Amino acid sequence: MKIPLKQSLLYLLTIGAAHAADLPPPLADADYFPVEQAEVALGQLLFYDPILSGNRNISCATCHHPRFGTSDGLSLGLGEGAVGLGPARHVTEVNPPEQRIPRNSPALFNLGAREFVTLFHDGRIAADPAWPSGIRTPMDDEMVAGFTSVLSAQTMFPVLSPDEMAGHYSENDVSKAVRSGRITGPGGAWDLIAARVAAIPEYRARFGSVHAEIAVGRAITFADISNAIAAFIAFEWRSDDSPFDAALRGEAPLPPEAQAGADLFYGAAGCSTCHSGPFLTDQRFHAMGDVQLGPGKAERFESHSRDEGRMRVTGDPADRFAFRTPSLRNVMQTGPWGHAGGHDDLAGFIAAHARRGDALTGYTAQVVLPAFAQTKPDWAVMQDPAQVTAIAAAAGSGQALSDAEIGSILAFLQALSDPTALGGRLGIPAAVPSGLPVDR
Repeated sequence: MKIPLKQSLLYLLTIGAAHAADLPPPLADADYFPVEQAEVALGQLLFYDPILSGNRNISCATCHHPRFGTSDGLSLGLGEGAVGLGPARHVTEVNPPEQRIPRNSPALFNLGAREFVTLFHDGRIAADPAWPSGIRTPMDDEMVAGFTSVLSAQTMFPVLSPDEMAGHYSENDVSKAVRSGRITGPGGAWDLIAARVAAIPEYRARFGSVHAEIAVGRAITFADISNAIAAFIAFEWRSDDSPFDAALRGEAPLPPEAQAGADLFYGAAGCSTCHSGPFLTDQRFHAMGDVQLGPGKAERFESHSRDEGRMRVTGDPADRFAFRTPSLRNVMQTGPWGHAGGHDDLAGFIAAHARRGDALTGYTAQVVLPAFAQTKPDWAVMQDPAQVTAIAAAAGSGQALSDAEIGSILAFLQALSDPTALGGRLGIPAAVPSGLPVDR
């Protein structure tokens, strides 16, 4: 990679000549898909509107809130049947959930960038030119007609999940449709959600201003809703204005402690082997010996609490316990960390992550888990030596970092914090067209 002279000189001053070749180029508009502002404004309202959930009580923002770095502040979230926001979210006796959400809620930063063509911890949705739609999902290809991007298509999952947004069994029309397998077509879950939105005059008018064919009579579809939400996410949480970005653009050097951390990150600690490129992710899947807690990824008829990660998608044993490398943009604000949120302390997570499988046997719980007695045991896997050994073996051994080294790496990670993205560009709307409460 050829680096412009000004950038190269600044980099040599900040993280050392030995690692200059690892420096990513600065981000530019060309790295992101363009968005239309009218669609962005519409997507903002839909993102915060609980009308998309089966029982009209959960919005996208419930689990991806700006107060918690576009995550939810929990190790494992509580969806349908819980109340409250962030760590204050809790179970009530009125309508308790069936289980915790199996994986930690991922952050939403930079998902409108062209590089993000694979989403979810296991990569179960991805751009794939071999598919007629260009998007590969666990559903049939007809399920993704009309979605303009992978970011848009990923919304099909939460609204269909009984534990996340749909609700359970006979609680509402959407959950009934999901339970009976009616997803697409008239009377399907997506059609029911779209009809709710279309019944609200302000939404009809806004969709008409975005799509001329809707203005003259075409029905609003679930894909239209998803496309608007994706446009909002892409605009609201584009993150390219951190101190790290300023250094990449040759505007200012990193602070000394962050410089030391960057030298470790791109050097002896080996972090950039996987956390590479401008978004600090190789977009690949690796078994790192991460802590497994909660219900795991199992079918309703299965009793185990394992989460075998990427192997659930590929069927390849080589992918067992491998999870997608997350972007580190704004990582200081997105905890708890790990695919199951096993670490509420980032320093502890870095130490364990560096040691890989070797760290599992000495793990001490560092989690944010609201009380939930009715669920599957949270620690079934970690209390089973055979399962712990299997996870550790897949990850292999790593290296130990000193407290000073971890402190320096934390200083570098702090330099990835972008106040513009963290604050949001449009923010939380004062109200939504449905009139339902907005999570604040």
